[in-house]
Amino acid sequence: MDEDFRKAALDYHRLPRPGKLSVEPTKRMATQRDLALAYSPGVAAACEAIVADEGAARDMTARGNLVAVITNGTAVLGLGEIGPLAGKPVMEGKAVLFKKFAGIDVFDLEVDAKDPDLFCDVVAALEPTFGGINLEDIKAPECFIIEQRLRERMNIPVFHDDQHGTAIVCAAAIRNGLVLQGKKLEEVKLVTSGAGAAALACVDLLVLMGLPVENVTLTDIKGVVHKDRGDAMAPNMARYARTTDARTLPDVLGGADVFLGLSAPHVLKQQWLPLMAQKPLILALANPEPEILPELVHETRPDAIVATGRSDYPNQVNNVLCFPFVFRGALDVDATEINEPMKVAAAEAIAALARVEASEVVAQAYGGQSALFGSQNIIPKPFDPRLILHIAPAVAKAAMKSGVARRPIADFDAYQRELERFVYRSGQLMRPVFDAARAADKRVAYAEGEDERVLRAVQTVVDEGLARPVLIGRRSVIKAKIKELGLRLDVRKTVEILDPSDDCAVFDPLTEQYQRLSDRRGAPPDAAARRMRNRPSVAASMLLVSGQVDAALCGGTGDWWRHMTYVLPVVPRAEGVERVYALSSLILRNGVLFFCDTHVNVEPTPEQIAEMTALAAEAVRGFGFAPKAALLSHSSFGASNSPTARKMREALRLIHERSPELEVDGEMHADAALSEALRGRLVTSSPLKGSANLLIMPTLDAANIALTLLSAATEGLLVGPLLLGVSKPLHVLTPSVTARGIVNMTALAAAQAGRAVQPSLRL
Repeated sequence: MDEDFRKAALDYHRLPRPGKLSVEPTKRMATQRDLALAYSPGVAAACEAIVADEGAARDMTARGNLVAVITNGTAVLGLGEIGPLAGKPVMEGKAVLFKKFAGIDVFDLEVDAKDPDLFCDVVAALEPTFGGINLEDIKAPECFIIEQRLRERMNIPVFHDDQHGTAIVCAAAIRNGLVLQGKKLEEVKLVTSGAGAAALACVDLLVLMGLPVENVTLTDIKGVVHKDRGDAMAPNMARYARTTDARTLPDVLGGADVFLGLSAPHVLKQQWLPLMAQKPLILALANPEPEILPELVHETRPDAIVATGRSDYPNQVNNVLCFPFVFRGALDVDATEINEPMKVAAAEAIAALARVEASEVVAQAYGGQSALFGSQNIIPKPFDPRLILHIAPAVAKAAMKSGVARRPIADFDAYQRELERFVYRSGQLMRPVFDAARAADKRVAYAEGEDERVLRAVQTVVDEGLARPVLIGRRSVIKAKIKELGLRLDVRKTVEILDPSDDCAVFDPLTEQYQRLSDRRGAPPDAAARRMRNRPSVAASMLLVSGQVDAALCGGTGDWWRHMTYVLPVVPRAEGVERVYALSSLILRNGVLFFCDTHVNVEPTPEQIAEMTALAAEAVRGFGFAPKAALLSHSSFGASNSPTARKMREALRLIHERSPELEVDGEMHADAALSEALRGRLVTSSPLKGSANLLIMPTLDAANIALTLLSAATEGLLVGPLLLGVSKPLHVLTPSVTARGIVNMTALAAAQAGRAVQPSLRL
């Protein structure tokens, strides 16, 4: 570790506040009644419920989603026996990974107890607190003893990640590596370098998955593990002791298909590699320096596939691929343990995920590179957000099948949807829209069909059955990018490509129509024809108005308003609607806020504010929310006679006349909109109950600034902008849109086309 990196690491842990964890309440504590409910006397009701039924603790407390990460500091990372206090930063880091990847809360516990009996007594006594135990950084052989004793004493999952997490990911890597090398696990010969806790767990799991015991040879610091060595071996090590005259690692490498290294740097020498079988699989997992560097392997054995434990080489075998999601599945069925079938299920799920194309999130996290299944990508990337969707259900099903699930899952489709909230924060908001889009089965045109984000999004759209995509762009370019990205899009079956410069039968009639639309808007016929060929937003809009597609998504590159100027003259406003407006939503940790108008009207009039509020309220209903609208201003309830305050008061009067059923109030400060208690101190007769979710702004500046500022300050997720008031489902994407954002907008447009209710946007 160089000095600059060391300083950066120390600053990261020290600033702006020490450590990596905090505890946050999940319930509000704003009033005296909140205090009475949370503590005395209300807490007694929850206590009594648990006395009557211990299972109620899962419903009344955080126990069902709380894991302990526990160490005694005897084998911390590559640092050795540094003690429990010095190991605390590692345990905090582990806790952050649980929360980040699987939404699991963690208390890290550093126990000053080297003696296994004392350690087990301390941990076992904590069972009422936790839903699961993750043992970490405990040296062998004590780790075997501790885990076995705790599993016997405790009725919750106990999982030593250094053993079993490594084993699960290692098994997935070997499964896929052998697939690529054309070999079967039941037939290969495996040699280890290392016979400690992790290595034995890896071999045990592989044997459970089909590797014959007689095909395994262990080596450690003393050489080959053989029956005549005279060691007092633990049973799980003794089962692999062989009768052999071989004594060193090179003696047993002959014909080996798999090398599994969990030992020390540079123990596998380059000159020994020719001894191995054709197309070998080499897992050099020692950290930070592997048993052999991948570049040395490739020099001598270009037919080999190599994996390491390092992030700067391909095929990183990293425990984070598994432990958060194994616990997620175990906790969600209230499993009493994490057993062998659950581990096998996790390994197979990880292996299966690697065999599908990587998502845009993964590509962004790794320098924009697309991870295609192959010798450089035999396991998923640690930041692949789909891991939880594959592993947790597989583990939960295995727990149920093996009889250790106390709360079996009845509806795995619903469970899968619940897990989506950990993958895409927009999952909960978009769920009803996705369902409506699937039912609609509409054709959606993508103006920027050559954009990588669009192509990744379209793969998801096809996989999830959200729409029938029509890509606008150069056919050769789109086909090449589909291949380059490793996508499974079939341009003959699942998607259609339309090239304005080549598909004359489609676009020549549309060009004539566009010329008639634009000839009195400053665009002569020749210019109109060029626009049709060179401005894909125009082409997409014309496909939409001619009825050849049901919805269109434009923009995503360049200036947002420039695309609007292309499409608005083509797609007319809905009947009876004065203006077009933009609605954006922001998904926050505690809920969703909708903002209007964020992009179109600079200084809306009271009539336009009333109109946008009605349209926006209908769109909010389409997301499954009851709209609660607040007209915002710098003043509250008549405190000012400024032009904007008067405008919002007049808009409220118009809304009451036109939409008397709508729950709306104003003008008010933004904090009053979000706090019923504060609002109640200002007025006694507000029809708005609870917190507003639809914020109507007096100007575009106010709406856009509020949206973007809150988004940056809270790391909230933006969805939109959604155009309101157009006669056809047409939306213009912002340049910052992600592939997932395009998927969301596709679902919105397809659902809108399915309902086809105008002038409101009834999704």
